[in-house]
Amino acid sequence: MKKHFFAAVMAAFCGFAGFSQGITTANEFFKEVSDKYASFKDYSATVDITVDKKDMSATVLYLAPDKMRMDFSEPASQTIVYDGKKLICYLPENTSVLTQESANTNPATAEGLSLLRRYYSVSYEESQAVVPLEDGSDEKVVKLIFWRRTASESFRYLKISVDPNTKLIRRIVAVTPGGTTYQFDFKNYEINQGITEKRFQYDIPSGANSIDNFLYSD
Repeated sequence: MKKHFFAAVMAAFCGFAGFSQGITTANEFFKEVSDKYASFKDYSATVDITVDKKDMSATVLYLAPDKMRMDFSEPASQTIVYDGKKLICYLPENTSVLTQESANTNPATAEGLSLLRRYYSVSYEESQAVVPLEDGSDEKVVKLIFWRRTASESFRYLKISVDPNTKLIRRIVAVTPGGTTYQFDFKNYEINQGITEKRFQYDIPSGANSIDNFLYSD
């Protein structure tokens, strides 16, 4: 479950690297939004995460080209930091720190997006029409769906909802082959605030149990 959760987080931020204004094809729409995110120097947003019936909330920070941080309010003190070289995940419920050396993997970047394009095919979920975010919602989005090309990928498919006016990603839903669903809802974007690299420095709490290379080893 933990591996799938952190893979879902990475997929969410890889997805941030791009989507487009869908005038014709889904690939064109994907590229437009991609170009929008590629133009950001930094951003922050709030994100509500649902894993099946478990709810979580966090603030996310991004600094181009490859830094990401999530500070959780629920569960309190949980932290995920990627400084461009190492992924650090602090889990306060069992005082554990999971780390992954990933110098050749840059989530939330153009490289991450290229991996998404390579391993998943994109189409509109139903059509390029603007539709409600969910049943009964007044919020309108364009919905894309990404299907894995091979059975080796972590997710069977991902659905991504994009605001048609701002071209910002509103929701990402990732579903594993076993049927576990991860949903990320992004709100309250603030773009190009002047976030500095200091925000991505993280001191691991003393006494925490450390588990290295928890996603994969060299």
